[in-house]
Amino acid sequence: MTKKLKDLATTIRSKNGGVDHITFDIIFSDRKAYERVRDSRKISLESIAKLYQINSSRIDHFSYFEPANAIKFSIRRSKPSGSPGESDVFGCQQYAPLFEIKIP
Repeated sequence: MTKKLKDLATTIRSKNGGVDHITFDIIFSDRKAYERVRDSRKISLESIAKLYQINSSRIDHFSYFEPANAIKFSIRRSKPSGSPGESDVFGCQQYAPLFEIKIP
């Protein structure tokens, strides 16, 4: 049975990771849900690059963080935070595309 990521994770968020990065956290309340998502490989460096329509070289620090039942990664911004034309100074509005990822 397929479930959406938003139905498996307790927290999906993005935030300012400094002037040049937006950091993402996907956190699960239980180990079983975390392992289901991790083992599905539906969330990977390559799938994130495709989802956000960016080159995978812009993704830093992608990791499955076992101690916290979490998946963490950062995306290098195309423009520094707060610069002219940059659309999300705090990086807190970038997580929504993750919600709809289907996990087998």
